[in-house]
Amino acid sequence: MPLDFRALSEPEMRARALAFFEEMNRRRTVREFSPRPVPRDLIETALRTAGTAPNGANLQPWHFAVIGDPAVKRRIREAAEAEEREFYRHKAPQAWLDALAPLGTDEHKPFLETAPWLIAIFAVNSFAAPDGSRQQTYYAKESTGIACGFLIAALHQAGLATLTHTPSPMNFLNEICGRPAHEKPFLLLVVGYPAGGAQVPVFATRKKPLSEISSWR
Repeated sequence: MPLDFRALSEPEMRARALAFFEEMNRRRTVREFSPRPVPRDLIETALRTAGTAPNGANLQPWHFAVIGDPAVKRRIREAAEAEEREFYRHKAPQAWLDALAPLGTDEHKPFLETAPWLIAIFAVNSFAAPDGSRQQTYYAKESTGIACGFLIAALHQAGLATLTHTPSPMNFLNEICGRPAHEKPFLLLVVGYPAGGAQVPVFATRKKPLSEISSWR
């Protein structure tokens, strides 16, 4: 089928690229969420956007488990905090704790209950072939990572705040979300409106300049 490509003038290309950069440059990770409800259709549209991400062999090796039930969010919080306590008290090297110190984070994760939506994102490592056998997917982690980037951008564009949370290990998500063993938890995304008066660390607004994150030949 023909490619649906829309040619733009260079001035329009530059304007759109700059506008998108400026919008995404406003995005910040939020740790203080409002319980204000978020309409389900906003989450569905953002997930459709994530589903357009490039991926290995077009196998689309991802699954998004969306949780809004307070009881399930409570279970996730309890399991995540148990893992986080172990991490902060016994597993994390001092250098990592020092890096986290300016954020003021610890094992307490109230946002996992406060925010209206959690999205547990799984990388799908295999699929059922037509003959009934299981076949592996390709570049599942890389593909799922790209889809997460699309999802976060889409949610920000819709006017929502997000937090990427990765308690380690995250195997409890399979049980709580009812996902099979061939799906590996990749990310727990917290979604909602920021709480009134929410703040972000000043250092988090300092992004590396282009000269430090790119090289040209």
